[in-house]
Amino acid sequence: MSTRDQKPRHLRRIDPSQNMRRFYVLSLQPTLFGGASVVRSWGRIGTFGQSMMETFDHLDAANDAMIQLEKSKRRRGYRDTDI
Repeated sequence: MSTRDQKPRHLRRIDPSQNMRRFYVLSLQPTLFGGASVVRSWGRIGTFGQSMMETFDHLDAANDAMIQLEKSKRRRGYRDTDI
C-alpha cells in the first residue's frame, strides 16, 4: 500500500440546533525518511481551522491511526462531505 492509494477523508458535522458546523480532514503524507505522517485539519466550516501532523515510522501504522481517527469522528456524528 502506498500513500497514493489513500485519498484524503473529508468529514463534516452540521447540527443547526447547536449552531455547529464543523469540518475534519484526514490525509496521509510520505516523509523524507520512508515513514508516513497523518495530517489532520479541523475547525468551523468557513475558517482555516487548525492542523496537526503525527509522524510514524511505517506506512501501515500511519494508516491504522488514520482509520482509528476516522472511526472515532464518525461515532461522534461526522459524515462524508459531497466533495
